[in-house]
Amino acid sequence: MCHIYASTNPERYECVTKSVRLQGKVTSVRLENEFWEVLDQLAYDQQLSTGQFITKLYNEVLLSKGEVSNLTSLLRVACIVHLQLCAKPAARFA
Repeated sequence: MCHIYASTNPERYECVTKSVRLQGKVTSVRLENEFWEVLDQLAYDQQLSTGQFITKLYNEVLLSKGEVSNLTSLLRVACIVHLQLCAKPAARFA
């Protein structure tokens, strides 16, 4: 089973740093390419740029929780939650 994961193309887990403007301040976010691809798709699905999507998510968490203690972790978890939600309908029909 580990062969499936060990054979992953290294480009998928290569880290890339991108800048995002949050509340008027530019911040850098460093994520693996795989996460950037999921974020790009989430943004596209909502007819937003990736930066706009991240800003919207950040602002919504600020409103509901009062702070975003770790933006990078928030983005990774959001990607995983999205992928889990996408997988659930398929699992029902299997």
